[in-house]
Amino acid sequence: HVQLVESGGGSVQAGGSLRLSCAASGVTYSGYWMGWFRQAPGKVREGVASLHTGGGSIVYADSVKGRFTVSRDNAKNTLYLQMNSLKAEDTAMYYCAAAWPAPPYWANVMAAGTYTHWGQGTQVTVS
Repeated sequence: HVQLVESGGGSVQAGGSLRLSCAASGVTYSGYWMGWFRQAPGKVREGVASLHTGGGSIVYADSVKGRFTVSRDNAKNTLYLQMNSLKAEDTAMYYCAAAWPAPPYWANVMAAGTYTHWGQGTQVTVS
């Protein structure tokens, strides 16, 4: 049973930083896609960053490139999202997700539909 638990959200002023964490359990395979998504009120859930735990491939949304960094500590089975230079438009509920079993190779790893397991979300508010 895959379980994802996010933490690290909060309120911060514009220009500030936050680091989100996602503790994963229940996946025994070492290579799979994990992603961070966000959803603001009235908007669709959008991909922020995705990382393959085995190969290390990383994809970022254009809106966060140069400001956000996704990483993973395999020993701790934890995914991180370091968010710097935060803007008001980054305000949203942030979700961690895992794609397991592995999706087809052609799957869009920045699309929410690719992911099968989700955390409960953590709120990020930038004012």
